[in-house]
Amino acid sequence: MKVKEERRQEIKEYIIDKMEEYKDSEVYACDLHNELFNTDYYIIGTYKAKQCLGKDTFDAIETIKEYEQSNFGEVTTDLSDPERVVNMYVYIIGEEILQESETLQDKWNEYLTNEDIDNIIKELKI
Repeated sequence: MKVKEERRQEIKEYIIDKMEEYKDSEVYACDLHNELFNTDYYIIGTYKAKQCLGKDTFDAIETIKEYEQSNFGEVTTDLSDPERVVNMYVYIIGEEILQESETLQDKWNEYLTNEDIDNIIKELKI
C-alpha cells in the first residue's frame, strides 16, 4: 500500500492526540483501534473530505479495496462518498500504525494503564 509519509505522520499525530483522552479510563488494548477510529470520525463533511484526500484519492481507494478484499472478501465502503473513503482510509492506516507498538501488542488482552498509554505514545513518536 502506498501511503505518503506526510499523510502517515498526520494520522500518527492524530492518534497521539486522541490517546491522551484515554488516560484515567478503562480501555482494553485490543479495543484501542476501535475506540480511536470507530467512535468518532476523522473528517466530517464532504467538502473537508475532498480537501483532505486531494491528489491521494485514488491511492486511498486502492488501499481500501485491497484491505477490504483481503479481510472481508468484498468491498463494502461506498467509494463514491468522500467522507466514507477518507475515514476508512484513516482507519486502515491507523491500524497499521498501532500494530507497530510493542506495548500495545504485549498488553493486548489487558486494560491499558496511563503508563502503557505513555509508552505507546513514545513508541509512535519514534
